Formats: sequence, structure tokens, C-alpha cells
Amino acid sequence: MFSSVLFSQDEIIYDDEGRRDPFMPLVTRDGRLLILEPTKAEEKILLGGIIYVENGISYAIINGEVVSVGDYILGHSVFSIEENKVILIKDDEPIEYILDMEKEGL
Repeated sequence: MFSSVLFSQDEIIYDDEGRRDPFMPLVTRDGRLLILEPTKAEEKILLGGIIYVENGISYAIINGEVVSVGDYILGHSVFSIEENKVILIKDDEPIEYILDMEKEGL
């Protein structure tokens, strides 16, 4: 039995959102480890949303990743997640990120 596959002529564009290309090797052919510098997009913290549970585990969406209290992201520790803000710790300094409900269309 034969099957045919149809390919679309539309060009697919992948948005990496500043992340490393997963197909780029981390080691050279001669065995040297490549040191990749973080991009500006990786250094910036973007709070995309909060899933707040009053008496349970709350979650935040930071740079497209779901995190909870105690997790680490981009060198920051998630200290607390509240209804409209997240507090991260970096270098023993708390940094508060407030979710802009109007900007997010909520």
C-alpha cells in the first residue's frame, strides 16, 4: 500500500523567543565545549501570567516557562507568587514583578 504526503507551500517561521537553537552543537568536532553568551532576551524577565491558588501551589509563567516557589529561572529564585505579582530573588536582592492585567487583556 502506498501513501502520499502533501507539503504546503507556506513558509514556516520559527520564533525562538531568544532561546538557544536546539540543533546547534554544544561541542566542537575536536571536543572543545562551546561557551554560549546569553542573549538579551534570555536576560530579561517577562511575567506572562499567574495561576494563583490561595491555599495551594501557585504557578507563574516567566519567559514562557511554568515555575513555582523554589524554582530557579535565569539565575533568579522564585520566592513568592501572589495574585498579581511574583517576587524573585537574585544576588540576595528581592525583585518584584507585577502582572499588568490591562496589558495582558485580562
